[in-house]
Amino acid sequence: MNMNSQQWIEKSDKYIMKTYGRYPIVPVRGEGCRLWDADGKEYLDFLAGVAVNNLGHCHPKVVAAIREQAATLIHCSNYYQIPQQIELAELLCTNSFADKAFFCNSGAEANEAAIKLARKYSRDTYGPQRYEIITAAESFHGRTMATVSATGQEKVQRFFDPLLHGFKHVPFNDADALAAAVTPDTCAVMLEPVQGEGGVNVPSQDYLGKVRRICDEHNLIMILDEVQVGMGRTGRLFAHERFGIEPDIMTLAKALAGGAPIGAMLARDRYAAAFTPGTHGSTFGGNPLMTAAALAAVRTILEDGILPRAVQMGAYLTDKLKELGARYPFVKEVRGIGLMVGMGLSIPGGDIVKKGHERGLLLNVTHDTVLRFVPPLTVTMQEVDEMITILDGILAEVEA
Repeated sequence: MNMNSQQWIEKSDKYIMKTYGRYPIVPVRGEGCRLWDADGKEYLDFLAGVAVNNLGHCHPKVVAAIREQAATLIHCSNYYQIPQQIELAELLCTNSFADKAFFCNSGAEANEAAIKLARKYSRDTYGPQRYEIITAAESFHGRTMATVSATGQEKVQRFFDPLLHGFKHVPFNDADALAAAVTPDTCAVMLEPVQGEGGVNVPSQDYLGKVRRICDEHNLIMILDEVQVGMGRTGRLFAHERFGIEPDIMTLAKALAGGAPIGAMLARDRYAAAFTPGTHGSTFGGNPLMTAAALAAVRTILEDGILPRAVQMGAYLTDKLKELGARYPFVKEVRGIGLMVGMGLSIPGGDIVKKGHERGLLLNVTHDTVLRFVPPLTVTMQEVDEMITILDGILAEVEA
């Protein structure tokens, strides 16, 4: 349907539920680090679908895999063996700590599966009283009732009382607080290695190691939510590799299939065995189309030099943002890891994001005062420089 942006926005207002405060931008085409809207305006995309398009928009290898699979077999039931799903499980397990994979459709579903698996294993092993899961303040784990309850942000939880019982929140990056929260009822600890929605919060280098030791001491399951930070975002395939530890269960989604919707939960055999036929499932989870896309995306990340590039470009982006921020008194800090970088402000960042849209730059603000930069891992130095020039003009206008 050939309509301009305003016409699409009017139709959206009529038919789409208001679950997002949508900006007046109507993307219709993407390539690499760029998007074009229905009016033909070009945007430099440093949000990448919120860390989904790690290979950029419409990466040729992902597009080719989707086209080929769509013409062959799109969906069949998980009552049958699915070759692409089996290949993807093998690829993820052989490149991680895990022995088994479960596939679903989103990060929230992957985290829901992890919660259910942890509780099922603990009930089978220790009895029904052991069900509590410790998570972190400012965390974000999804929008289902269980993952909302696990999330450590009141703004996500309000309106949905009563929340699911059995979650306890402690300060992030505080191993002592976590250790003090453990009780005989505790079965697991669930953390993001780096908090994204919480404001790009990077823990100290020894934090996850301390958490690992606490879990080992108390026979707790260590669950890492790598939905946003996994798949090369930090310069390693999985963020926990940057901290020298391994979890027992890990969740993935966002960038796993290069933009196609998929989620995955990976686990060691010891825990995976608790899921027996009938205990959990997903109609669309791991179907041929999505797993074909994910195979192409993961292989590209592993084989095309994407991981070292993310380290190199992450350092370049961080340095450029620090140089820029040093010139403006309302920029408090630039922090991040790999190509996941936050610029902390002493002022709200919403107007900066909107001014970016006017000038053809897509960013977002999280936690109200943190500009989040999560460009494709294929971003170039020239594109970083272009972004910095645009942002410099915006910050100068804000200061004035």
